[in-house]
Formats: sequence, C-alpha cells, structure tokens
Amino acid sequence: MEIVKKYSEQLSAVKAALFDFDGTLSTLRYGWEKVMLPMMTEFICGKTGACENSAINDEVAEYIDQSTGIQTIFQMEWLSERIKTYNNLEKGPDPWELKKEYLSRLMLNVKERREDVSSGRIQASKYHVLNALPFVAGLQKCGVKLYAASGTDDADVKMEAGLLGFAGYFGDIRGAGVHSRDCGKEAVLKELADNLDPKTLAVFGDGKVEIKLGQQIGARTIGVASDEAAGFGVDQMKRTRLISAGADIIIGDFSEAELIYSFLGVK
Repeated sequence: MEIVKKYSEQLSAVKAALFDFDGTLSTLRYGWEKVMLPMMTEFICGKTGACENSAINDEVAEYIDQSTGIQTIFQMEWLSERIKTYNNLEKGPDPWELKKEYLSRLMLNVKERREDVSSGRIQASKYHVLNALPFVAGLQKCGVKLYAASGTDDADVKMEAGLLGFAGYFGDIRGAGVHSRDCGKEAVLKELADNLDPKTLAVFGDGKVEIKLGQQIGARTIGVASDEAAGFGVDQMKRTRLISAGADIIIGDFSEAELIYSFLGVK
C-alpha cells in the first residue's frame, strides 16, 4: 500500500464504500482498451488495421487512458466527434451505433470467459483482482455498507458480479442504463453523501472518474492500480493516472487487507 496523502487528523471509521467493478474487483473484461483503440482508429482513418497518422493513434490512446471509468456511450460520443472532424463531415455516426459495434467486438472474448466460469472449466477467482472477494467480505463483516457502480451496461455488470461471486456483498450494483447517459457512480455517491458524513465514505477504483468524484465530496479514495493481465501487483501507468486524479492511497490488489482496513478505520 502506497500512501499518497497524509492526514494530520484522526480519521473516522468508514461506514460505506463504493467500488468500481471492472479492473477494481474483476478482470473479466481485461483487454477492453485493445479492442477500443483499433476500432476508434479504424473508424477515424477509414481503414482496417494500423492508422498511418501517428497523431491520431496518440490522441486516441491518450483519450482512452484518460477516460477509463466513464460510461462507454461518452467514449463513443467522443469518437463520433473525432470522425466528423477528421473526415470533414457535417455529422458524425450515431454514438449508440458505435457503442453497439464496440460491444460486439469486446464481447467475443468476454462471452468466452463467462462461459469458462459458468461451466466450471475455470475457477471464478481467475478473474478476481487478488484477494478482492475476501476483502469485500471482510468489509461487510465489519459493518461497512457496500455499493458497486460501473460504466458497463447494467445487466452485464450485475450478471458478471453474480458469476464471480461478488453480488451478495453489495447492497446495490449499478451499471449504465439502456440508452441512458446518467452516471451511476455519481448518483450513488450523491445519495450516500446526502445521508452520511462524506468523511465516512470510501471510493475504490482504477479509473480517474470515480477517484475524482470521491475527492470532490471529501471521501477517502483508494486508487486500485491493478495489473489486470497478472491479476495482482501495480500497473505503473494506472498508478500515475490515479495519483494525478488525487487518490489518497494506491494499491495494486487487496493482499495488504489489514493495512487498508486500518486506513478505513475498521477492524
């Protein structure tokens, strides 16, 4: 556990925690960036394969890194605007159609992984960030109310949380609504902050979005710089991103549970 910010005052015990799901608890959708990047450059450049314009490649890669954690539709709205700009069009493609195309490509791998777990060919723990399940179980046992929110579609994140064994620990799991642009993470945090002292809230995530939202309301923020390929340890690019977003501490996984519990003020 890496402490980024030091508190001078005694911290109150956390009463509720919001978790991002993909990349924070689950690695089931690992590799989504490798699907989104070539699709975006393909649609902007108008050709399959590597885009010959290095500036476009760099712009897309930077945007994907900075937008981790937001709803897919916002990423597709950005893509639509870039297609329009680079190709001198009056209007870009429908972002909802772009999202449909992206998900069809992404789900080729995700569906295979789901089937491997549901059939028992592969243990669900293969797609857990290390020690994530016992960690959330421990938090629940300490009386902390748990919530999960994701930019992934609502039905998918709920199904995947159940498949991987996380669903029973969360009082509410929210994903993106059908043809909705509302941010589930922001909504959950607002509801919690309306009923609890923000100093007793914690936010866990591997994206800048949830960390910044947590910082804005005064919650404790735990940046999960997970190396999704390995399932444990720190991804240095994520670490840099999460520190810039204002994370209070950085972890790569949940192997140092007691230290994290101490930061949250729970036993």
